[in-house]
Amino acid sequence: MALTLTCIEAHAEGEPGRVIVDADALVPGETIEERFAYATRELHGLRRLVLHEPRGYPGLCAVLALTPSDPRADVAIIVMEQGAFTPMSGSNTICTVTSLLETGRIPMLEPITTVTLETAVGLVSVDARCAGGRVVGVTIKNVPAFAVHLGVPLEIPVDPRVEPGTEWGQTRTVPVDVAFGGQFFVLARAEDLGVGLGPADVPALQSIGSRLKLEVNRQYPVKHPLNPEIDSINLVMITGSSPAPGIDGRNAMVMATDRLSDDPATWTGALDRSPCGTGTCARMACMHARGELGLEVPFVHQGMLDTTFTGVLVGETTVGDYPAVLPTITGRGWVTGRTEWVLDDSDPFPEGYTIGDIWPA
Repeated sequence: MALTLTCIEAHAEGEPGRVIVDADALVPGETIEERFAYATRELHGLRRLVLHEPRGYPGLCAVLALTPSDPRADVAIIVMEQGAFTPMSGSNTICTVTSLLETGRIPMLEPITTVTLETAVGLVSVDARCAGGRVVGVTIKNVPAFAVHLGVPLEIPVDPRVEPGTEWGQTRTVPVDVAFGGQFFVLARAEDLGVGLGPADVPALQSIGSRLKLEVNRQYPVKHPLNPEIDSINLVMITGSSPAPGIDGRNAMVMATDRLSDDPATWTGALDRSPCGTGTCARMACMHARGELGLEVPFVHQGMLDTTFTGVLVGETTVGDYPAVLPTITGRGWVTGRTEWVLDDSDPFPEGYTIGDIWPA
């Protein structure tokens, strides 16, 4: 056998996460920053193997749960999404902590077990509420979040397939925010884009999200001030309101294809099934920068499945020259299975495969 991977399958408020627990030897490096840089250079084949068919599907994410280099941490994580490696993810953190505690890989203490994660953007402390051997709630004390741009104009190509009355070759300009919430996001309001946030809007959301990601990386390049190797905007959050009582905001988060280009056939991707933890942090950072959200005020954020994360800003700080906030995110995860995935030496698809019936062309 060329490769065997032991995994715990889970989901966080609907977002599926595959936690890989025996991948240390695949990710060399003395520090998590070195290991993350190695993954982003050398391990896209592994990422595709895990997330693509026949082992994966478009909505799946995964986590490399590694031995930490920092003695203060219980586990190090590198997140694999359909389009990229990312340094931090709220839903995948919930999947990881829930999985490692419920399978005994990290000792569980009731009523609260505190788990420290080593990520490429710093240590993340997580409080897991535990009862009867189960994790019944997870609160993430995330890395600082900050706004990079607020309301800047972004020129994007139109897509006549989902924008009636337009023609190929035209462009339009929309206001967007760029923010960091554990990874970099571009955020745009659904009303500015002329799109809704319901199931019927999914084709338009996939197209618009992909075009936003494509163009924002061209027009507003980013670099994390403390970790300059984090230098791309990976995810797109389209925001709006919700008619449901007790909900402060709704979103659709688009994970664009990793083969995104000017070819309209690539303007697609998967939607986050959860309300998106790092995206919630990025949205709260933008709201705070505008004076729309104060400290210690709960922000209940709803995703496409109507599940919610609750965010709270608990302090202020700086990251480089950026004013930043200290966010927490609370949600829940569930273990859904245990798997051992195998790649045989003779397998003709060593990086898996995709077909255009359910994947980007």
